Amino acid sequence: MNRYTGRFAPSPTGPLHFGSLIAAVGSYLQARSQQGLWLLRMEDLDPPREIPGAADDIVETLEIYGFQWDSEIIYQSTRASHYEAALDQLRHRNHVYPCTCSRKMLQTRAKRNDHGLIYPGLCRDKQHDTRLEHALRVRSDAADITFTDQLQGRYSQQLATEVGDFIVKRRDGMFSYQLAVVVDDAEQNVTEVVRGADLLDNTPRQIYLQRRLGLPTPGYLHLPIAVNVQDQKLSKQTLAQPIPRHYPQQQLRQALSFLGQNPPLELLEYNLDEFWKWAITNWNMNKIPGNLTIRIQ
Repeated sequence: MNRYTGRFAPSPTGPLHFGSLIAAVGSYLQARSQQGLWLLRMEDLDPPREIPGAADDIVETLEIYGFQWDSEIIYQSTRASHYEAALDQLRHRNHVYPCTCSRKMLQTRAKRNDHGLIYPGLCRDKQHDTRLEHALRVRSDAADITFTDQLQGRYSQQLATEVGDFIVKRRDGMFSYQLAVVVDDAEQNVTEVVRGADLLDNTPRQIYLQRRLGLPTPGYLHLPIAVNVQDQKLSKQTLAQPIPRHYPQQQLRQALSFLGQNPPLELLEYNLDEFWKWAITNWNMNKIPGNLTIRIQ
């Protein structure tokens, strides 16, 4: 069997905040408690959304907090050839097609649900001049994609009716998160993806791509996400504050409490090595709340 391999994959849209720390701590302890590997990947696929210097800031903060990763950091911005190779496979198997629909057009013609706009297949059977600006969409089918999440349980989605044909390469030439994460998880031999529950409904699209590309499907564990008093996910858009760089034990203990681990107060007096030793030894996935969200004050 492959050695357990987990990963943490932040986007450099700003400094690390408490919501991201939860995902980092959960994925780290899930890996280390099983004597597994833990990798760090920077999902810097979308330059317009990124903040200059944020990637370095995230790395430095993780180092200050005592995280240790087991190989060189992967930056998605350097991996275009890998994603293009995956697209070539999809093209060869007729799984993708060009789409010239604008967002404005879809706002008026596509239905919407909790997952967003459901693409109505307007370009699926059209012939387009690919010299014109276009996105690439994957042909979805009517099969249910079902998996069992380690924490959230059974989850099922029918892509054709709930999502529609989804984008794998944007009109501006940027590769989609869905494609990049599938390629990278496979190439890094990730055996379990531990991340926030806000990405739970993305997982069927990723499993669908794994099947289309003949790649293995890892296990999944979607942690509850931290929301503010307005029930908004902590993020740059909701003005989430960066975690402080001094006295990391306090923030780490709060993250353990959020994840249901009941850390003792005396952990605040431990040095970082002692803190992480306690956290790894006492990590119990079964104590994590099964909520999709948890409000913090």
